[in-house]
Amino acid sequence: MDYPEEIFEADEPFSAPSVEEAGQPFVPVDYTINGEVMRIVFSKPEDGYSVIRLRDHEKHELTLVGVMPNVMEGQEIEAVGRWEMHREHGRQFRVSSFRPLLPSSKEGIRRFLASGVLPGIGETYAKRIVEHFGEDTIRILDGFSERLKEVPGIGKKRIAEIREAWKKTTAERETRIFLQGTGLTGNLCTKIIAKYGNGAAADIVRMNPYRLASEIEGIGFLTADAIAAKVGIEPDAPMRLCAGIVYAMDELAASGHTCCPKEVLLLSAEKLLNVSREALEQGMETALVENKLMREVVTEAGEEVELLFLRRLRIAEMELAHCIRVLLNNGVKSLELPVYALGEGFARLNDAQKQAVQYAFQFGFSIVTGGPGVGKTTVVNQMCAAAKALKLNVLLAAPTGRAAKRLSEATGHEAQTIHRLLKWDVQEKAFYHNADAPLECDLLIIDEVSMLDTQLAASLFCAVCPGTRVVLVGDKDQLPSVGPGAVLFDLISCGKIHVTYLTEVYRQAEGSRIITNAHAVNNGQMPDLRPFQPTPDNPNALCDFYWVEQEDPARAADIIVRTVTQRVQPVFGFDPVLDVQVLAPMRKGECGTMILNEQLQNALNPPADDKPFFEMGSRLFRVGDKVMQTSNNYDKGVFNGEVGVVTDIDNEENTFHVLFDVGKVEYQQVDADQLQLAYAVTVHKSQGSEYPVVLMPVLNQHFVMLQKNLIYTGMTRARKLLIMVGTRRALGIAVSNDRPNKRRTRLAQRIAEP
Repeated sequence: MDYPEEIFEADEPFSAPSVEEAGQPFVPVDYTINGEVMRIVFSKPEDGYSVIRLRDHEKHELTLVGVMPNVMEGQEIEAVGRWEMHREHGRQFRVSSFRPLLPSSKEGIRRFLASGVLPGIGETYAKRIVEHFGEDTIRILDGFSERLKEVPGIGKKRIAEIREAWKKTTAERETRIFLQGTGLTGNLCTKIIAKYGNGAAADIVRMNPYRLASEIEGIGFLTADAIAAKVGIEPDAPMRLCAGIVYAMDELAASGHTCCPKEVLLLSAEKLLNVSREALEQGMETALVENKLMREVVTEAGEEVELLFLRRLRIAEMELAHCIRVLLNNGVKSLELPVYALGEGFARLNDAQKQAVQYAFQFGFSIVTGGPGVGKTTVVNQMCAAAKALKLNVLLAAPTGRAAKRLSEATGHEAQTIHRLLKWDVQEKAFYHNADAPLECDLLIIDEVSMLDTQLAASLFCAVCPGTRVVLVGDKDQLPSVGPGAVLFDLISCGKIHVTYLTEVYRQAEGSRIITNAHAVNNGQMPDLRPFQPTPDNPNALCDFYWVEQEDPARAADIIVRTVTQRVQPVFGFDPVLDVQVLAPMRKGECGTMILNEQLQNALNPPADDKPFFEMGSRLFRVGDKVMQTSNNYDKGVFNGEVGVVTDIDNEENTFHVLFDVGKVEYQQVDADQLQLAYAVTVHKSQGSEYPVVLMPVLNQHFVMLQKNLIYTGMTRARKLLIMVGTRRALGIAVSNDRPNKRRTRLAQRIAEP
């Protein structure tokens, strides 16, 4: 019996309902409409989100929705966007950008002035002014406001107030027109004006648009560079060269490096800036003078090499190395392990596990590393039991919420994320626990350390009081952290820290193909992909690992969607949303997370008349959607990689709530760019988490990401069921690729320095 085919193939091809089939017509065409604002239905001052009724030049009344700050009744606007059908409110125009225009008709001018744009001018005075000056009213306000005294009832004080308010209104209108003319969206224009004010915003953008990249969320170097070209900044301008060099270094940091050789940086920047070598050198020197980059000259293989760092990364790496050296040199007193109190639990440990427990109390700093099923959690449990017997205060933590929750469940001891352990102070925008206010504990155990990047590690170790025993637990063969650095790798390789390697497999050892196949991949061997064959005695038996051969990416995506929606629950008894996680090597492509998320969303959480939704750019969120936070939001206490479910959406207030492990969190809809659908996530984003069920494509189109540690990391996320879809060739490429890009860091060398 070919069990995989029986389980994973349906009689008819499965396809998720399209957007049109779901009742949401989509016209992928931008339109431009002009007209007079008749009524402000709703407006939110914080973010400028508005719902307005507009009369176009053909006298049609239309509903416009989107970010349109400071629009006034009677004002004319030009809006760009697309039509959509709202379930409750019908046909409406979703505005992506707009340009305010001054009204031209007498009635429009009257309504505009009466809307509150000028202090002390209501319906009565607006009518008098327009009756007196007619269609010339705007010109009078622009340049001849003294003539307002011709209007009965308007005195000198009121004229002065009107003049000042009109100038302010004109300034913001002109600023917004200028900013939108550079290609910025209305939402970004609002952020820039809020940051710099009307008076300075346009001047800052004209003089140095590259400031936007570092000071305005949502604007990067490439956007700033496009603006710079429009405002006439030359390609070899020092500000552009400096910003380009820093951006190139940022991109290298995004690949995990804390530093890079000068030649590598200049080569990367040359492709970006397309200027001469001399100009690149000038840009680099400017960045160094402005303290945005830092330089070190080191000796490698007998030759001097000039290394460049982003300032924040060099400082973090140096602080981290210093704190670790202090811990190593502190001379913590060796404690005798209370074997008498541990009983049979300790006796059952193998020699390596016993060594790991003993190291925790013999030395001030130790590391425990090993793959899945080797008993890392068992070792942590024994450490906690020994600490209790010795009356030591223990703290447990992990980089992510899911990893911390799993550690708590496995050990029975409270565990926190590192961020919550250090207590972020919203007002100070810094961690409460630091060198001046260290953590109070005798033993600190950190799990999933492979996820720990240089900056977070520096914050953590700065808060560790000398004399505290520190134990780091992790799998050295997993993918390194998403952020810059290779902390676990460097700590092991520095040669100064006692390391225990656990290799003997325990968890699910008998009959678990997940564990045996994951270890095979980690050893550079092809996993056992043979179809599972139930025995005659148990014909309905199931396995925990299945391989589905499929070469076509679109077909592979279809198999994954059908397996999640039609097979996982009836065959295996798992919830398709709560228990299942699709992991993909890449975001893009026919079998990447972007397309998989779209298909899984429509299949698992289809639209319904009573199900609120909203769109923000190209993203659509519905109540019930599974989402992931993609950046650290310290103010909300939600951090990169945390997964939750959208519980409610308020389209009147433009807010929504997400239920995370830490509780319900409120977002403004304009902040939805912090979230992404999480039915499918990249393997990198899954680090530190475990799921009952994992489905993972391994295809030739993922060639650039096919590395042994990526496949190994994805496989080890599965706790009860792992289904892989792809080709043996792609899997073979990954298994044999044991040379992932080595990250450039200096942490190990700094720790090892005499």
